This record gives sequence, C-alpha cells and structure tokens, in this order.
Amino acid sequence: MTPLKQEPIASHEKPLMDRVEDAMLPLINLVFLLLMFFILAGRLTDDPLPPLPMSQGTEGGEQPSVDLIVTGPDQWRINGDPVSADQLTQHLAVSPGERPLRIGANRDLSMASLERLFRRLEQAGYETVTVLTEPAS
Repeated sequence: MTPLKQEPIASHEKPLMDRVEDAMLPLINLVFLLLMFFILAGRLTDDPLPPLPMSQGTEGGEQPSVDLIVTGPDQWRINGDPVSADQLTQHLAVSPGERPLRIGANRDLSMASLERLFRRLEQAGYETVTVLTEPAS
C-alpha cells in the first residue's frame, strides 16, 4: 500500500524558494546581456534632424530649408523653379557626399514616386537624404 504522507525533504536539498531563485538567475543574466547588446548596438548620431513645420522647434510656422521640393509625381522644384528630370542633379546646391540632401515632399505623394526619385539621386551619387513632409492633420 502507498503511504499517504509525503516523505520529508532530505536536509541536504534546498527549499523550494531557493530552487526557484536559482532557476531565475540565468533568465536575469540573459535579459541583462540583451539590454547591454541593444545599448551598444544602437547607433547614436551627431546629426540631428532639422525641425519639421509646426513642431515645437520652429517659431511662427517657419518652414525648414530644403534643397528639393517634390510637388507631385516627377514634378520637382529647386528654389521655386520647376526642374526636369535631366536637370535635376545639375541644379542641386548640395553635391553628393557633402551633407544629407533635404527633400520636402507633399504628404499626398505616393511611395512609388519617391522611390523613382531616390533611384535617380542614388545614380547621381547621393547616398543620404532627409525627407520632410507636412504633419498629418
């Protein structure tokens, strides 16, 4: 017949709470290592983004300066003047590699239109661009 009473724990075994704490230690170490990894792997940059329109950094609704304005599909303006696809890279004031090219884009512009523009700029040697849009209302 089986005894109904549980056998007492031997004196050399740890109590339940000590065993649970021992089992949690590897998990705590893993979380700490993951935290350290993401802290070190995160990329910090010294180049802050220019202030966007209507943000706290701009006073009186002033617009940030941009190098190129995209008003529609394949419709670009530099200093207020319309520019064709052939003249696009010739009229830009920023040369490739000098600093990020700042592009002001209409918020209704499709991603396909932006992608075509990015491909043109990439072929011209521009590697870094900053896209500014109007805030959603």
